[in-house]
Amino acid sequence: MNNTTRRGIKTRNITRVGVLSVMAFILMNIKMPLAFIAPAFMKLDISDVPVLLGAFTMGPIYGVIIAAIKNILNIIITGTDTGMVGELSNFIIASVYAITASVFYRRYRTFKGAILSLVLGIVLMTTSAFISNYYFIFPLYAKIMPMEAIVAMGSKIFPKVTDLFTMMVYCIIPFNIIKGSITAVVTVLLYERVRPALKDS
Repeated sequence: MNNTTRRGIKTRNITRVGVLSVMAFILMNIKMPLAFIAPAFMKLDISDVPVLLGAFTMGPIYGVIIAAIKNILNIIITGTDTGMVGELSNFIIASVYAITASVFYRRYRTFKGAILSLVLGIVLMTTSAFISNYYFIFPLYAKIMPMEAIVAMGSKIFPKVTDLFTMMVYCIIPFNIIKGSITAVVTVLLYERVRPALKDS
């Protein structure tokens, strides 16, 4: 591959990252609450779909870049109501999902491989959500909203939520499994349609 070809691919990938990042940002602002399972400050969106599409077609690092840009755009344009804690959490979880799923898929490029990669991505994404939220994100968010108030929001949905750990078990884990699964389904439905436009040449 000569230098001209490499530069062409790099330019196209930059363009694709830009388009996918804007799409992810738009989708990030189309949210719906899951009031039956999560507090009001947690809302479902499918902004990780463009992140996964970019990671699958161009590589894991591009997925991470798209995840970063969509959150930066959200902070700058929409504004943050969580002191940027929500955006940080979104970036961490989306990056883990994209890296896990795309690395596995690049080794097993079949439909079955795609499904397994997304399932593995959901598992590790949910695990990272538990760990990051329990040890870092929620304690950081508690500087904005008292931890007692956060836990109380969870206990209104599930009476068994009595502390941060049970909040993770009853709210955070199910929320991320649902979000990851919906994202996976949409990604599978769109992938073959958009792959020709995003595929590396």
